[in-house]
Amino acid sequence: MEQKNLLYDKSYAFSICIVKLSQYLSKEKKEFILGKQIMRSGTAICALVSESKFAQSRADFQNKLMVALKEANETRYWIDLLHDTDYITAPMHDSLMSDCKKITALLVSITKTIKSKESAK
Repeated sequence: MEQKNLLYDKSYAFSICIVKLSQYLSKEKKEFILGKQIMRSGTAICALVSESKFAQSRADFQNKLMVALKEANETRYWIDLLHDTDYITAPMHDSLMSDCKKITALLVSITKTIKSKESAK
């Protein structure tokens, strides 16, 4: 039986929301550039988390999660920009931002734990 992975589960669900957002932006708002940008960064988070499961070393694992953290931060920027330019509503913004912040917090916690274990060696 596969062990539950909260970070993977949350980032996968977030990826689905991002794909649906990108579809909404292209179909309803006729916005393609920003949709592609948020699609890249928003779905990269879970892709990197997934890659980290089979990291070649602890350093590789840490690196993948650090890049995922950078992608999460970039995604927060796109969410804010889409809201501030009236492409998404306040409730859409708040929901996406809340999910992204939770994922960011998990990534920060995990990477801090890895760093503290490394410095303790």
